[in-house]
Amino acid sequence: MKNIFSILLIALVLFSCNKKEKEVPKQKIEPIVKDFGFVLNSFDVVRDTIKNGDTFGSILEKQNLGINKPFEVIEKVKDSFDLKMIKKGNSFVLLRSKDSQKKLQIFVYQIDRASYYVVDLRNSISVTKKIRPITYRERTIAGALNGSLYESLNKEGANDVLAGKLTKIYAWSIDFFKLQKGDKFGVTFTERFIDDTINDGVDSLKAAFFEYRGKKIYAFPFAQNPNSKNLDYFDEEGKALKSFFLKAPLKFANITSHYSQNRFHPVQMIWKAHKGTDYAAPTGTPIMTTATGIVEQAGFTAGNGNFVKVKHDRTYSTQYLHMSKILVKRGQHVTQGEVIGKVGSTGLATGPHVCYRFWKNGEQVDALKLQLPHSETMDKKNLSRFLAQSKLLKQNLDNIAASKLKNNSN
Repeated sequence: MKNIFSILLIALVLFSCNKKEKEVPKQKIEPIVKDFGFVLNSFDVVRDTIKNGDTFGSILEKQNLGINKPFEVIEKVKDSFDLKMIKKGNSFVLLRSKDSQKKLQIFVYQIDRASYYVVDLRNSISVTKKIRPITYRERTIAGALNGSLYESLNKEGANDVLAGKLTKIYAWSIDFFKLQKGDKFGVTFTERFIDDTINDGVDSLKAAFFEYRGKKIYAFPFAQNPNSKNLDYFDEEGKALKSFFLKAPLKFANITSHYSQNRFHPVQMIWKAHKGTDYAAPTGTPIMTTATGIVEQAGFTAGNGNFVKVKHDRTYSTQYLHMSKILVKRGQHVTQGEVIGKVGSTGLATGPHVCYRFWKNGEQVDALKLQLPHSETMDKKNLSRFLAQSKLLKQNLDNIAASKLKNNSN
């Protein structure tokens, strides 16, 4: 009996010790973090941005370097690290010792997301400029408009830069105020990535289409001169998208009143002709001249408020009313898309908007109904090269867009 009891007691002790050993928590392993070519775990890391009044010297003086060290560092690096480049808003990183002194070891100044300077103070003072590797990826997105163009593109995983590029490319051929919910679009573009992980925005647009008034309008970039980097955009037949006039004087807004021979005036409370198109937008929104020309008038009247009139050639003139601020002078040459004023509600206006008026051969006409002249067309000798180049792009865009639109509708 004693032997059995002894055996049970020994087994119980061994089991208890085993259990205690198993219950000892494992030590948590800190993940290795690398950046700027250093293992950040080895340092006390401080991330900050340049503020008003900050200089390289003032940042060093706040570190535990001693009285003379900041001056010594500045003298050593001033020929290889332009101290004037330190600008408000840019990021910097301090890598300091992990002991109680927290002495500065390395200063990293980020010029932008892809490039940075490293000032190493550990042994001898040295400066190195480094550039993160950049990679490019091609992507095609497609969808149907639901909300603004920006919102619709964001839903497909594109950033705001792409919307800006598209509105600029299509500014002459699509009135974005008239796009409707459900209108379809497809875009093939390349994106930049820093260190293969950080999305650095849109690099270039390869192909695109928008459904507009029941028709697909394509856009393909093409350099008529193969040795030039200047690109123009053409549709699938080689017709230039760019025309003599922009479709509207604002990038984004709502048309609140069309050209009409008989409209009830909301301020004067009478029926009269409204020989312009009203685009509502917040006060201060930039107003662009829709074509290159000379400022013929810039001033104020009781009805028009602050206004600008631009003469484009012997045939066409445009006028922009109710500005909060005029940014050009009479006789000034302005180029297509140049900001000439800001949206306001001066003169006879119930709210902030721009009334856009259009003259052809001295007669006011409805700009939205005109067949406006196009810019330089495709040179015939380049057409076959363009068609060969755009055919494959169009085919790939159409196939991927059709698949994505089908999946989205299911």
